[in-house]
This record gives sequence, C-alpha cells and structure tokens, in this order.
Amino acid sequence: MSEPQNLRAVGDRIEQALDELHATADPRTVNLAEELLRLVTELYGAGFSRIIELAREHAPGLLDELVDDDLVASLLLVQGLHPASIDARVEAALVSVRPFLAQHGGDVELLGIDEERGAVKLRLLGSCDGCPSSSSTLRGAVEVAIVEAAPEIVRIVVEEPTPAAVSVPVALGSKPMFDECPVEVSTG
Repeated sequence: MSEPQNLRAVGDRIEQALDELHATADPRTVNLAEELLRLVTELYGAGFSRIIELAREHAPGLLDELVDDDLVASLLLVQGLHPASIDARVEAALVSVRPFLAQHGGDVELLGIDEERGAVKLRLLGSCDGCPSSSSTLRGAVEVAIVEAAPEIVRIVVEEPTPAAVSVPVALGSKPMFDECPVEVSTG
C-alpha cells in the first residue's frame, strides 16, 4: 500500500500536469483533458457512493473500517461522501490531541468552523494559553491532527489570549442628592 506522502505526491503531480497542459496545449486539448478528468472523477464518485450505500445496508462495521483507512477516507472526502461532518472530524482531531496537551497543562477549545473558507478558529487554554511554545504546540500536534482529519481545512486561526483584566480601585466621593433629576448639568 502506498504511503500517504506518496499519495499526496500523486495529487501534486495531477495538478502539475494540468498546469503544464494549460501552459503548452491548445485550448481544445486542455478542455478535453479536463473533461476526461471530470468524467473519471464522477464515475469513481458514483462507485464510492454505491459502496457506501451497500456498506450501510449490509455491513455497517465495514463503513467504520473504510472511514478509518486514510486512503479511502481521503477519497471519500474528495467525493463529498465522508459520513462524518467536518465539525465531527475536527472535534475528533482535537480529542485525539487533548491527552498530549493535558500533559503540558493545556487544552484547546474549538470556537468555530467556517466551511466556505476552510477555516477553523481555536483557543488554547491552560498552560498553553500565552505560552511561548504554544505556536509550536499548535503546529506540532493540533494542526497536524486537524489537517489529517479534515484536509479541506486550509486555515487555522488561534484566538489570541486577552490579558487578564486589571482591577483598578475607584474612590467614589459623596454624590449630590437631588429630589428631581436636574435638567441641565453644569460642565464648568
């Protein structure tokens, strides 16, 4: 079985080949190549859709195994057939890294997902919040987990910690007493 890195290289090579066609081929050839690619993708998508239907109907456990396989899961994502929502996949990714973060006294909170932009907004909590190494923690654990679970995520935004509110004591003098609310207030 191919390693995930090799499969990424195949995807990159497809993109590169299309770019080369756009740069060197006449428009009719480019259109024909794009149509062939689209038709093959639709054919495989229909096949994967049928496999998912059959697995749900006859072998629900098989569906879990298919989704757990990195290659199959990535193909299901490309076809828009992955049974888990993006929210569920991102949350599962965060659950998977929480034990690592907890070892360092931290945690991560999912603040939101913008599916249209492929963006996730997070907040680091605990010792990770404001920690100088929090960006490396994000890159090393959280980002990898999210991208593997939801490759359609292309941007991860970390909400910056807000400084703790500083309490400043305010001395209140005596307030003037009025029977009625004054109409005009002197500013002088």
